[in-house]
Amino acid sequence: MLELKNICKTFNPGTINAKTALNELNLTLADGDFVTVIGGNGAGKSTMLNAIAGVFPVDEGSIVIDGQNVTRLSEHRRAALLGRVFQDPMMGTAPTMMIEENLALAARRGQKRGLKWGITPLERADYRELLRTLDLGLEDRLTSKVGLLSGGQRQALTLLMAALKQPKLLLLDEHTAALDPKTAAKVLELSEQIVQENHLTTLMITHNMKDAIAHGNRLIMMDAGRVVVDIAGEEKKKLTVPDLLALFSRASGSSEANDKLLLS
Repeated sequence: MLELKNICKTFNPGTINAKTALNELNLTLADGDFVTVIGGNGAGKSTMLNAIAGVFPVDEGSIVIDGQNVTRLSEHRRAALLGRVFQDPMMGTAPTMMIEENLALAARRGQKRGLKWGITPLERADYRELLRTLDLGLEDRLTSKVGLLSGGQRQALTLLMAALKQPKLLLLDEHTAALDPKTAAKVLELSEQIVQENHLTTLMITHNMKDAIAHGNRLIMMDAGRVVVDIAGEEKKKLTVPDLLALFSRASGSSEANDKLLLS
């Protein structure tokens, strides 16, 4: 479903501020894989997601999604293939629009826009049922402005919107980092539920090693712009946080690796 081949990206090349963010990165995801991604600050995690989403062009390599080479496609042309939830709950929704209007925008993603835009009674009933699955009481607030919702409610709504069109790939970019622990746990539970029910191929970046172990069927660890650890199946289920720290130290070849990962 996703194939990254020898991806390279350097910011400010040829200057004193040159920074290699992705260094011959290779990664392949099978259909239905739910992959958690960890690594220290500057490891290239968010740069990888931005490269996949087309936020900026890569210097070298190729990006293939569901058999389609999207390496040179613009961000908006890839949008029909992707769903994304950001770290900031303020992103991913239109705060001045109603909940039902945000859902309608998500449902129409990738379609041609005409003069007829109104939400039909049938659509409204579908949205109410979708929101009921979140168990947050939002099904009774369809006409509320999204800007009035809490951070957790907005992230839950953004998750629903990102998965609404059954994207080929769902990108979760530290989407619980800005939430309190209780709300973060609820949003993670919803994420797992939505991914499993819709059989979505997913990449989830997290700084929480326990969450990285508990969720998904595969875990990768990044350092210096490439994948240094890739664990799946039963081996992943048996992992502990000390195991991850030891793996990171060995893979990065640095005695400072544990501190780097923990401080991130």
